[in-house]
Amino acid sequence: MAIEAVIWDFGGVFTTSPFEAFRRFEARRGLPMDFIRRVNAADPDANAWALFERNEIDAAAFDAMFLEEAARLGHAVRGAEVLPLLSGEVRPRVVAALKACKARFKVGCITNNVVTGHGTGMAGSAEKAEAIADIFAQFDVVIESSKAGVRKPDPRIYQMMCERLVVDPARCIYLDDLGVNCKPAAALGMTAIKVTTEDQALEDLAAATGLAF
Repeated sequence: MAIEAVIWDFGGVFTTSPFEAFRRFEARRGLPMDFIRRVNAADPDANAWALFERNEIDAAAFDAMFLEEAARLGHAVRGAEVLPLLSGEVRPRVVAALKACKARFKVGCITNNVVTGHGTGMAGSAEKAEAIADIFAQFDVVIESSKAGVRKPDPRIYQMMCERLVVDPARCIYLDDLGVNCKPAAALGMTAIKVTTEDQALEDLAAATGLAF
């Protein structure tokens, strides 16, 4: 079927992955590699991360609850220490690809985010927030977990995007740096692209759209 829409995740796609920042933090603190991801993966629908991304708790509650969860896994890490790690660096080539896609297709963004930092992209500074706001302005539709009250990988958030873009899932491409978030998109019929590197993502997107990036 002909592609009508390209739907994007934000962090780890338009910006460098927060996982890279997590690993640097873990190395500085002498924590096991991927410890923060392990905390986030425990009880993934009801843990501090999930509740914060659905805006069911505030930053203070996240700070305390994440600390409790991390301590249960053997290391005391406050949630407030993790939040600044979420703001990555913008990838200009991916932004250019978005603009190229927008010229031909509908474009949307589904982002799991929290109410922290500056703006939708959780930027670490007002200057970076302005640059990120320019990216978000390109999308026809943006769905934020913290505003929608639902987060990926819940299939409802993908269905919400298709309804708002007025497009069949089978006519959509979806990009995300997490495989767990790509699976529901693929199950709905979307062409799912797991972003592992910038080069790979652009190559796969070019193949799926017929565009050159």
